[in-house]
Amino acid sequence: MSDAGDMQTPPADMPASAADLAERLGRTGYLTDDGLATIGYLALSMHRPLLLEGEPGTGKTALAEALAEALDLDLIRLQCHEGIDASQALYDWDFARQILHLRTVEATKGSDGIDGVVNAGCRG
Repeated sequence: MSDAGDMQTPPADMPASAADLAERLGRTGYLTDDGLATIGYLALSMHRPLLLEGEPGTGKTALAEALAEALDLDLIRLQCHEGIDASQALYDWDFARQILHLRTVEATKGSDGIDGVVNAGCRG
C-alpha cells in the first residue's frame, strides 16, 4: 500500500467514459447511477480527488473500495472527526491519534457522541 504522502499515477487502463466506469464498478458488485459514474469519471480524467461526505452507512467507503478494485489501485482511507482541519487531515495524518480521540469521545459521550464527531467531518 502506498504512503499517504505519495500521489498515485492515474490507472494505465483509464475508463473511456462514465458508462465504462459504471460497467467496471458493476463488475466489482457496486451498482452506480449515471450521476455518480459521471462524477467519478470526471475526477479521474481531470486528475482530481473525489471527496465524499455523508451520513454513516451511506456507501462512501463501499464506493472507494469499488473504485480501487475496478481500477487496480491502492485505497488510502482517511477517517475524519470533529476538530480536524484540511491541513491536519491531508498532511499530518496520524491514525493512532484519530482513534484515540474517537475512543475518548466514546468514553465521555457514549457511542452517540461518535456519530456526531464523524458526521461533523473534515470541514477545513
